[in-house]
Amino acid sequence: MTGTASERKYQTSQLRILHTSDWHLGQHFFGKSREEEHQLFIGWLLQKIEQQQVDVLLITGDIFDTGTPPSYARTHYNQLIVRLRKIGCQVVVLGGNHDSVTTLNESRELLACLNATVVATVDQDMSQQLVELKNRSGEVAGLLCAVPFLHQSDIAKSRAGESAQEKKQQLLSAISEHYADLFSLAQAQQQPDLPPIPVIATGYLACAGGQLSESVREIYIGALDIFPTECFPKADYIALGHLHIAQKVEGHEHIRYSGSPIPLSFDESSLAKQVCLIDFSNGELFGVKSLEIPCFRRLQSIDCRINELENVLSAIADQSTADPLTPWLEITVGASDYLDNVQKVIQQVSEDLRLDVLQVKRHKEAVGHALNKNEGLPQLNVKDVFAACLRLEDVDEDNKKKLNSLLNQVIEKIDSDDNNDLSKTSNNYKSGESL
Repeated sequence: MTGTASERKYQTSQLRILHTSDWHLGQHFFGKSREEEHQLFIGWLLQKIEQQQVDVLLITGDIFDTGTPPSYARTHYNQLIVRLRKIGCQVVVLGGNHDSVTTLNESRELLACLNATVVATVDQDMSQQLVELKNRSGEVAGLLCAVPFLHQSDIAKSRAGESAQEKKQQLLSAISEHYADLFSLAQAQQQPDLPPIPVIATGYLACAGGQLSESVREIYIGALDIFPTECFPKADYIALGHLHIAQKVEGHEHIRYSGSPIPLSFDESSLAKQVCLIDFSNGELFGVKSLEIPCFRRLQSIDCRINELENVLSAIADQSTADPLTPWLEITVGASDYLDNVQKVIQQVSEDLRLDVLQVKRHKEAVGHALNKNEGLPQLNVKDVFAACLRLEDVDEDNKKKLNSLLNQVIEKIDSDDNNDLSKTSNNYKSGESL
């Protein structure tokens, strides 16, 4: 922030924020790029920002999927900032646990010239985490307590001899104090002779009561895994990142995860994706509205019998003809349908359809069918068990030969080592050495 409270005249006019998070630009999904989906999402988002006259786009973590995103991901990111500048929308980007502080900071100063604020990590000067939010009239209509993903070293120091519980409590206290200090700084900017302006806070962490999906890594700030909602400051709205499922936290209307804009795992495929449109009026939260994001590519899990597969896949292909992108499927096959060449069967059934099968799984009970039902492990040798595992994973013949060759090398090495040990033991015994 620049200037002092006495130099600024904060307004109590309207402010509209669009809250989103966890884009994961650059993600590869079972070896497939998500670039087309992200490109379509960004196009839709820009259109909504113009239509809804959004003042501030708030991205609360994991803009990128890795610390070294591919060039096209960086290009989309930079082009987004430029296009938002042209339509008069302020941008604030927070660092998440997938983001690299170095990567985000390398363009921070340049993006600041384009009405974009990047907060990749905490700063010794806490005022750098307090961001003025302006509406399209140029009035400061909100204050943002910008808290990115927190590393333990950012906020607390370990002490020798502390128990795990003591470390956890110390971190919880340190994070709570960080929020309280930043919120106090925001409150100090309010002018007593004017109505208060809204204060918004961010966080990139897992809150108590949050619903996770398969694509979400468990994150720890040191030993702390869950942050209680009662430890947040009394902000007017708390915009969270990290969880990919859109949700209110413990029923609080003003504490929300926006969720990811595209499904990042198959278990998210049936969930509607959204961004949150937050309105403030006369210094207070006026309302939160969810804007549903179109499904650009279907991710679908199928659990069916092999003899039903052709009809099921054909129906999916027919239903998705109007979709912008080809559906991606995960197929689970039951134990009673166990086949050595299930991958080949699925490939033949799906090769002429507009869809891609990315993963084939078996029910756990299929393991029993991979082995002879009348045989237990004591009756099987290593090669029998290994062959059953290869059948379960539908490994093709070329790779089977390579893996079996490697297995034989391992067995030979073990046998050789055992023989050497036996020979050494025998010689030691003959020479009278103690065993």
